[in-house]
Amino acid sequence: MARPRIVVYPPSGGGRRVRVDDAILGRARGLGELLRLLRQAGITLDEVRLGDDASIEWRGGGPTAWE
Repeated sequence: MARPRIVVYPPSGGGRRVRVDDAILGRARGLGELLRLLRQAGITLDEVRLGDDASIEWRGGGPTAWE
């Protein structure tokens, strides 16, 4: 099974838009909300590493940039 393509867009409007493959999951305002969105999409931390560029494409800053 192929790894999902996760993109976290630059901070804008109080959060960051999150996309998995072709679906926009919503907007996260922090890591907790990002993890919740990923879990709701069926993605576990076993499948993705937050600091690994091969797991998540961070646009406009990494996992510490939320504003």
